Amino acid sequence: MRAFVFPGQGSQAVGMGRELAEAFPAARLVFEEVDDALSQKLSKLMAEGPESDLTLTENAQPALMAVSLAVVRVLEQEGGFALADRADYVAGHSLGEYSALCAARCLSLADTARLLKRRGLAMQRAVPVGEGAMAALLGLDLEAAREVAEAARPDPETGEQEVCDPANDNAPGQVVVSGHKSAVERAVALAAEKGARRSIILPVSAPFHCALMQPAAEEMAEALAAVALAPPAMPVIANVTAAPQSDPASIRRLLVEQVTGLVRWRESVVALRGLGVEKQYEAGAGKVLTGLARRIDRELAAEPIGTPAEVEAFLRSA
Repeated sequence: MRAFVFPGQGSQAVGMGRELAEAFPAARLVFEEVDDALSQKLSKLMAEGPESDLTLTENAQPALMAVSLAVVRVLEQEGGFALADRADYVAGHSLGEYSALCAARCLSLADTARLLKRRGLAMQRAVPVGEGAMAALLGLDLEAAREVAEAARPDPETGEQEVCDPANDNAPGQVVVSGHKSAVERAVALAAEKGARRSIILPVSAPFHCALMQPAAEEMAEALAAVALAPPAMPVIANVTAAPQSDPASIRRLLVEQVTGLVRWRESVVALRGLGVEKQYEAGAGKVLTGLARRIDRELAAEPIGTPAEVEAFLRSA
């Protein structure tokens, strides 16, 4: 069995998708449709930068989705098949869950682009710049990271509670926490005492996937309520449940919960293995999820598909 997975924020880079667009008309059509949906030359920003604009959450999220869907559409057109003929499950990391749903024909490409643009803006607006932070705690499992986050919440000087939540359980020994900047900084110090190998404050513009994102969750509930969702062509592993979902109403609800909830990526990959998946393909920019898959389960075959050469290699093997 096979799964296609879709990357999240952090995989973006200036020039992504350019080779695909040069090699395949189907990729160019995806980029043009996304540009039209957003009334923005996002494809030009993806191809030429500047990097500072591409990395803005409101641009990075639809841009990464566009590259992922360009890969999917190229595979389908060049291979003469629907993705559902080659994939038993799909999943995506954070914004990648929207890419997965679009690839599974649950969401239209135009709606997905507009939802991700709004999601990025809503997440950025939810917390003033400089008030939030995220940190990767390396060498701690999820339970230890939860304990660190909980211990970091009270401010020892004022006694007031601040937000510090586990945000991403990416792989064994790689958990990200998110919340108020001061609480996340305390978590970094506490993690060292707990035995973390290293902790890194991440270069992000907002504290994603924590309780501070509640205003963004409310905005996305409104946005998702106005969009049509069809039953996906194959089950989608939801971030917040790490379990397959096929019911549009459940998918809509879980996408709202995802804004403030833990991205259970490690458990999602384990779940795919439990469902019989033996091969994982990462469709889109970068190779982050491919690397995580190898850390989660060494017996899971994982390959990226993001360049024309990788597309051709998949089509030869398919």
